[in-house]
Amino acid sequence: MSEHSASALANPLEEMGRAAKKASLALARLSSAQKNDLLFRLAAMLEEEARPLLDANARDLVEAKASGMSESLMDRLALNPERLTDIARDLRAVCALPDPVGEVLDGRDLDSGLFLMRKRVPLGVVATIYEARPNVTVDITGLCLKTGNAVILRGGKETVHSNAALVAVIQNGLQAFGLPAAAVQTITSPERSLVRDLLHLDAYVDMLIPRGGPALHRLCREESRIPVITGGVGVCHILVDSSANQEKSLTLIENAKIQRPSACNAVETLLVLADIAPVFLPRLADHMAPYKAVLHASETALPFLLGKTNVTPVMPDDYDKEWLTRDMNVHVIPNLDAGFAHIRAHGTGHSDAILTENRQAAERFVREVDSAAVYVNASTRFTDGGQFGLGAEVAISTQKLHARGPMGLEALTTYKWIGAGDYTVRA
Repeated sequence: MSEHSASALANPLEEMGRAAKKASLALARLSSAQKNDLLFRLAAMLEEEARPLLDANARDLVEAKASGMSESLMDRLALNPERLTDIARDLRAVCALPDPVGEVLDGRDLDSGLFLMRKRVPLGVVATIYEARPNVTVDITGLCLKTGNAVILRGGKETVHSNAALVAVIQNGLQAFGLPAAAVQTITSPERSLVRDLLHLDAYVDMLIPRGGPALHRLCREESRIPVITGGVGVCHILVDSSANQEKSLTLIENAKIQRPSACNAVETLLVLADIAPVFLPRLADHMAPYKAVLHASETALPFLLGKTNVTPVMPDDYDKEWLTRDMNVHVIPNLDAGFAHIRAHGTGHSDAILTENRQAAERFVREVDSAAVYVNASTRFTDGGQFGLGAEVAISTQKLHARGPMGLEALTTYKWIGAGDYTVRA
C-alpha cells in the first residue's frame, strides 16, 4: 500500500479534502453574475424545501431537549418558517454585495519595466466548526460561494439532522448548475476524533474558522496545522459614565441584554460609575425585572440593590462568563480607569460600549479599549455582518491579523502579486 493510500485510510476526511480542493478550482472560474445566479437559486430552493428542512430541525430539537440542552442553546438551534425565510433573505442579500474577487488593490510601474499589481483571489478551501447554529450553515455557504471558496462544515452533534438536510438541498442546487457537490460538504458524524482529523487537513484546507466556546478555540489554536481565525466568544461590557442620559441608557441596556441573550454580542457585564450608582442601579433593577433578568451584583453594587428580588451576589468567575442568558453582572467602579482595567482583565476583545455625554470620556474609551468593535452610545448588539453592511458573516474575529470583527466577503479572500512585462528580465 502506498504512503498516500495509507494516509487516506488513516484519515477518513482525506477524500473530502481532496474533493473540496478540486471543487474550489471550478468555483474560481465563475463570474460574479454566475455566482449570484447560483445563490438566488439556492435561496429559492431553501424556501421550496421548507417542510423537510423544518422536519429535520424538529428531530434535532427533540434530541436536544432529551439531552438537557439549555434554553439559550435551544434558541440557537431552532428553525421556524420565519427564521428560514430570514436565512433565504440573507442569502439573497449576499448577491447584492460587491464581489471582491478580481479587485485590483494597487498597481504601479517599476523602474525595471515590470508592471506590478495585487489582485484579490479566493482562499481556496475554508473549513468551519460550529455548534447549535443551523443558520450558520447557510451563512457560511453563501459567503464562501460568493468568494469562490469551497467549504467543509462541521456542525455540532445537536445540528446533525438540520445540517444534513440543508447541505443536501445546497448540493442539489450546485449540481443543477453543473458544479461539483463537493463545493459544500458537511461532516455528519458526531465522532470527536474527526475534529482533530480536520485540524490536520492542511494539505487541502486553507483557513479554519471555529465558532464555539473557549474550549473549541483553545483546541484549534493548540492542534490545528491550518491557519485559524478565532473569535465569537463575547464577554461584552457596557460602561455607564456619570454624564450618561439615564433614561436612554436603561432602554439601550435592555436592548443589549434582552433582545437576544444567546447572541455573542449581548452585554454580559455592566460597569457603572460610583457617583450615579445610588440612583441608577435601583432604576436598572426595576427596569429589567419584567424581563426576568437576573443581576449579579458586586460588593460595590449590592448596597444600592438591597430589597430587589432579581439581584444575587456575583461570583468571582462570573466576570469571565459568557452567560448567553438573561443574567448580567453589575459592578460599580470609582472612575474610568477602573472600568478600562476591568474590561482588559475580563473582556474577550469582542464588543464593548460606553454611554456618556462627555466627549473626552468617549474619546478615551475608543482609544483605550482594544476590542474588535467599540461603541459610543450604541448597543453592542450591532456587531453583526448584516448590521455592518457586510451581508451574513462567516464569524466575528477577535484576532488582529488577517481579519477583525465581523468577517464578510473580503475576509474570505487573499491576494496574489501579478507582474506583467515585455519579456522583462531582472538586471
